[in-house]
Amino acid sequence: MLVHDLDTPSVLIDLDIMQRNIQRMQARCDDIGLKFRPHIKTHKIPDIAKMQLEAGAVGIACQKVTEAEVFASAGISNIQIPYNILGPQKTRRLADLALYNNVTVSADSPTVVAGLSEAADAMGIRLRTMVDVATDIQRTGALVDDAIELAKKIEADEHLHFAGLLVYPSNPVNRPVIQEILQALDGVGIGVDSVSGGGFGAALHAHEVPELTELRVGTYVFGDWGSVNKGWCSLDDCAMRIRATVVSYPTEDRCYLDCGSKTIAADRWDNAHGHIVEYPEARIYQLSEEHAHVDLSACPRRPQVGEIVHVIPVHTCVVTNLHDQLYGVHGEAVEVVWPVAARGKVW
Repeated sequence: MLVHDLDTPSVLIDLDIMQRNIQRMQARCDDIGLKFRPHIKTHKIPDIAKMQLEAGAVGIACQKVTEAEVFASAGISNIQIPYNILGPQKTRRLADLALYNNVTVSADSPTVVAGLSEAADAMGIRLRTMVDVATDIQRTGALVDDAIELAKKIEADEHLHFAGLLVYPSNPVNRPVIQEILQALDGVGIGVDSVSGGGFGAALHAHEVPELTELRVGTYVFGDWGSVNKGWCSLDDCAMRIRATVVSYPTEDRCYLDCGSKTIAADRWDNAHGHIVEYPEARIYQLSEEHAHVDLSACPRRPQVGEIVHVIPVHTCVVTNLHDQLYGVHGEAVEVVWPVAARGKVW
């Protein structure tokens, strides 16, 4: 099958670029002595995770229990879930998964720790649990004193194993916090198995945080317009392209593509929802459900109705979750069709 045989909109993955991205990130981690744990929320496809493992990754990271179940069913057993797992339905499934797989989770409050302990007790296992540490982005994570107390609580729990610290993003600005917690834990005799850092941008500075033992990165595998604008990769590193059709051209300065918010998601960068490869001066200024609204006023030339274009999305991870399948391509040839196995696995 050839690319031009595909209907639009379709999500294409350039296999050569993706493989180069996989090899480059693995080599970077190898060079600085870090274990690498790719985050599969970007692709949600077991076959791609296996490529990452074959390149040298020690395991994978999943964001939710249902994602982890999909990858465990595909034979991938070393799984980290850097997320607070709460509620008896979720913790029961988590403990069941951990009974047969090497599963590590994280927690940032005593409530989460108590629920994990109860589920582990019911299954007769010790559940590997990390402390999620607060960072400068002010998302999840325990502050320094709370993180130290949580580590003590996990260490003392007969149903849990304290598996270390989880940091996102692991930028150098957060290094003093990591150092303070490690020093405090060392002072009370608590060992730290791992300091797991994360983030595409943080990967570029991981050598500046020598306390890290492993790194979690997801977006690197495909790249996206947001990462290009942040300086984390170049356009040549973007493996994901949405193949779309110009379906309307009502005025000289405006056209519409068949890839709306159900295709490329609503993420924006600099008031644009993506980058059109063939018309770099164009701006996708708005999305409706089935249409991308394109401003052509800065373009020296204009597209025609029926023309095929390719869009690099702002946020590749969200795009994957919107589609049933991705197409792996070499040039004009479609080499593989991947079902997005973990699509919709959000709990």
